[in-house]
Amino acid sequence: MTDFTMRKDADGVAIITWDVPGKSMNVLSLDGAAELGALIDDALADEAVKGIVVTSGKKDFAAGMDLNVIAAMKDGGTQAVFDGIMSLHHLLRKIELAGMDPKTKKGGKPIASALPGTALGIGLELPLATHRIFAAENPKARIGLPEIMVGIFPGGGGTTRLVRKLGAMGAAPFLLEGKLSDPAKAKAAGLVDEVAADPVAAARDWVLKASDSDLVKPWDAKGYKMPGGEPYHPAGFMTFVGASAMVHGKTLGVYPAAKALLAAVYEGAMVPFDTALRIEARWFTNVLMNPSSTAMIRSLFINKEALEKGANRPEAPDQTVKKLGILGAGMMGAGIAYVSAMAGIEVVLIDAAQDSADRGKAHSAELLDKAISRRKATEEKKAEVLSRITATTDYAALAGCDLVVEAVFEDPKVKAEVTAKAEAVIPPDAIFATNTSTLPISDLAKASARPDQFIGIHFFSPVDKMLLVEIIKGHETGPRAVAKALDFVRQIRKTPIVVNDARFFYANRCIIPYINEGIRMVAEGVSPVLIENAAKMMGMPLGPLQLVDETSIDLGVKIAKATKAAMGDAYPDGAVDAVIFKFAELGRLGRKTKAGFYDYNEAGKRQGFWSGLATEWPEADSQPELTEIQRRLMFAQSLEAVRALQDGVLEDIREGDVGAILGWGFAPWSGGPFGWLDMLGAPRAVEIAEDLAAKFGPRFAAPQLLRDMAAKGESFYGKTARKAA
Repeated sequence: MTDFTMRKDADGVAIITWDVPGKSMNVLSLDGAAELGALIDDALADEAVKGIVVTSGKKDFAAGMDLNVIAAMKDGGTQAVFDGIMSLHHLLRKIELAGMDPKTKKGGKPIASALPGTALGIGLELPLATHRIFAAENPKARIGLPEIMVGIFPGGGGTTRLVRKLGAMGAAPFLLEGKLSDPAKAKAAGLVDEVAADPVAAARDWVLKASDSDLVKPWDAKGYKMPGGEPYHPAGFMTFVGASAMVHGKTLGVYPAAKALLAAVYEGAMVPFDTALRIEARWFTNVLMNPSSTAMIRSLFINKEALEKGANRPEAPDQTVKKLGILGAGMMGAGIAYVSAMAGIEVVLIDAAQDSADRGKAHSAELLDKAISRRKATEEKKAEVLSRITATTDYAALAGCDLVVEAVFEDPKVKAEVTAKAEAVIPPDAIFATNTSTLPISDLAKASARPDQFIGIHFFSPVDKMLLVEIIKGHETGPRAVAKALDFVRQIRKTPIVVNDARFFYANRCIIPYINEGIRMVAEGVSPVLIENAAKMMGMPLGPLQLVDETSIDLGVKIAKATKAAMGDAYPDGAVDAVIFKFAELGRLGRKTKAGFYDYNEAGKRQGFWSGLATEWPEADSQPELTEIQRRLMFAQSLEAVRALQDGVLEDIREGDVGAILGWGFAPWSGGPFGWLDMLGAPRAVEIAEDLAAKFGPRFAAPQLLRDMAAKGESFYGKTARKAA
């Protein structure tokens, strides 16, 4: 079986169809590239062939490069990666030159690409090498180069060609941000040339009419000048200076792919096109061999995709949700209703008062109105989604629900009451889920008559934006309940992780120490500016002080009181409480009150640190080293992740890394806490942890699991993940 086939029609057009067997989306392998090269050679050598159209046998064009091929190239070392990339460049350059005379640029055969749907990564880089790109009138299709999102950059000529086609400024959103566009927007931006109802027919017609001049790319034509100016052109100079500042400002130096991409563009813009391709290949090789790219690809693509496909789903019949009940129409319940209705699920949204239930449904209307204003939805779509949501106070409406998600106030008595009410109505085989961020699932399950059908589903706020959902198994939760929760999360297009019941589960268990460490440092006299920037320079999206403002300080007070009541004398966070309890007394509860560690204007925009911080907790004359602050913040999270694995809360490190990145933004460049510890190496991690513990206390003591790994020379992804995979 082959990935590419060719058919030559009576008019002399060779149609090459990309259709990888056994896959829903085309991906390019080295064998596939060789097949394509052979077919191109055949068509160029055949005098009866007047031109070529490259298209797909699937509803989409292609999803990118086969990551298994990339992994195999990496196993071969740096030279193998460079040689593999250069072989791809040679193929695409052969398509681009299409047999034309090197001097006159005449005598070539026109080659067009016809994209029936989505074209990503190499799925766009291949078309960029053809002479004209035709995309289908398919508003659901996405066209772009998203490689930067997983720690690499377009290395199949996409970087060099797009910059020469659009200029550095025009190409920047697609290269540095991974921006994806529908076909109409892609045409407006210059990514594709035509949008047609039948792209194959349109491409075929163009091929039969194309002249020699239509085949010559601008960069191969005499007198070519880069749009916007080259690096030492007055306009281009300012572009590159600005781009360098922008990239460093956004990445703070922790994402190697962005810096390498900019270097490839800058250096490549000053040399001939073929030399620029070699420069691109060199920088792509540099990034691909960087541990950061390995970790990001592993967590943000391979592991994330595996979890979304049910890598840890127990054996059970299909558990697709047909009718969903939601108890509680506050922001969390309303958000769950919205994403569920958007996924086509019938929703019953219940609250104690009808006006509260109606407000919960109105949240969906507000989100859809915003989408309409941005041309991402229509009035018809809004009506369709809202028609799926029934807002009521009547529990009888839950009849026929196969899943109920309880999202009421974080009070065990209230949750027990609504659990009993719902179970009196729902079918005997229905699954009941509680949305809680802190309360033990096994304790809440005591209110259920069917604890094996009781499970935790922890959504993150805001539900419509956050990708992660944490599924928590109680002590008696059965496999069908887990399968139901996983299938539901897949339906609403979120990424699930499954953990066992324990205080704070997994995500909050790790993020609370991060926040607390930042607050501790304020009490110690460490500059708040230094704390926040130290975190961001390690790749954290928010510093711990901004994060506690966003999540609300009174929530922190509530969690602290509950934890202290449960732990008694073993409670370790008294120094933190002295700070946040003071904030609560002052009514500075975070962004929601426009007053917390930061000051806010009337619109809720941060204005800078509260001036009273320096009075209540004066900055010390001598400040710690940046590295020490970063280690405290990173190890506070990472060691807790290891303890969660050691204690059996986590069962799979893939879930630990994906959950950390999607749940609270743990330094994505590192691939997650386990990926980061692997980069350090277990022996070095234990050494740093011991130094921190000696200076700051036992919360930094290295878990025994990490000590054992250090002694044996093991790593997390060497020891655990391969077995799990």
